[in-house]
Amino acid sequence: MKAKLRSLLVAGAVSIMLCQPSVAADVEVDPWEGFNRTMFSFNDGLDTYALKPVSQGYKAIMPDIAETGVSNFFGNLADVGTLLNNLLQGKFSNATQDFARIAFNSTFGLAGLIDVATPMGIDKHDEDFGQTFGYWGVDSGPYLVLPFFGPTTVRDGIGRVPDYLVDPVRQLDDNGARNAMYATRIINDRAELLEAEKLISGDKYTFVRDAYLQKRAFSIVDGDGENYDESNF
Repeated sequence: MKAKLRSLLVAGAVSIMLCQPSVAADVEVDPWEGFNRTMFSFNDGLDTYALKPVSQGYKAIMPDIAETGVSNFFGNLADVGTLLNNLLQGKFSNATQDFARIAFNSTFGLAGLIDVATPMGIDKHDEDFGQTFGYWGVDSGPYLVLPFFGPTTVRDGIGRVPDYLVDPVRQLDDNGARNAMYATRIINDRAELLEAEKLISGDKYTFVRDAYLQKRAFSIVDGDGENYDESNF
């Protein structure tokens, strides 16, 4: 999970260093820039004055081994959605690995707190419904910044609905436990970005937008440059 979050920022740094998109290209991918910048400012303010300080406190008091365990736990839950999406994309070999990861980490890994699958050579994948829709050929649509949820596209935003429906955390009957799990995951994810966010340079909005679009484009083709068509994203 930590590698996934950092890769978004790295993608933004690479995209800024290697290419300078034209104004016309920006308009094409971000026709709602005025609205998006307003939402970005709202989210950034919420992060600056609430989420980031809480995440810094979390990281300060949590032992590294405990923080790793929390990340592993939520990573194991995320493998459930990845398994389903790999099946929907016909990636049966990857789906088999996803199932093996869930089985080993949920049992020998103490409910996912310990990642025993990776040292066994069972690769971790990252798939969601936005990627599945893209794999099926659905165009991304314009870039969109949602309040609270952050950067996405029309396609990926719609994909968040089935992502939410299959999220194992949602299946908890106890509202208090479910909300606590959501909050812990959000804080843990934000804590993992504290070091990586130092890569941000220049206009923060543009950096995050380009990072997100680059990361999503390559994720849909699993990093396969031969199958990457920038015009689709």
